[in-house]
Amino acid sequence: MGRSRVEVGVGLFVILGALALGYLSVKLGRVELLGRGGYTVSANFPSVGGLKSGSSVEIAGVEIGRVEKIRLVNDEAEVVLWINDSIKLPDDSIASIKTKGLIGEKYIRVSPGGSDKIIKPNGRIREVEAPVDIEELLSKYIFGKV
Repeated sequence: MGRSRVEVGVGLFVILGALALGYLSVKLGRVELLGRGGYTVSANFPSVGGLKSGSSVEIAGVEIGRVEKIRLVNDEAEVVLWINDSIKLPDDSIASIKTKGLIGEKYIRVSPGGSDKIIKPNGRIREVEAPVDIEELLSKYIFGKV
C-alpha cells in the first residue's frame, strides 16, 4: 500500500513538472495558441543591418508588435510588421531600425506622426531611417575621413 502511494506521488510530480515546462516554453517562446489580434504593415529599408524576424516593434519603449518577415524586393529589404489591433499608426509615421544596448539586438522604433489619416491593414510606412553602420563609422574615424 505504501509503495503505490509513492508511485502516485511521483506520477503527479512528473505530470505537474511537464505542465510547468510546457507553460514556460509557450510563454518564453512568445507562442500564440489561440491566435492574435492585429494587422500587418510593411516598410522598405535600404538595409536591415542585422534585424531578424521576431524582433520587437516599439513606440516610446513599449512593444506594440513584432517583425513578421523580411524579404528582398527590388534591391531593398521589405520588412513586414505585425501590429497589435489596439494601435493605430498615423499615415506619416517613421520607422527606424535601432539597437538595444551597445551590442544588443535590433528592433524597430516607430515614431508616430501627427496626421489624421491612419495606415490601413496591409498598408505601408513610407518614411524610414536605415540603421547606423557602426563598422563604417569606426573605419571612417580611424582613417580620418570624418
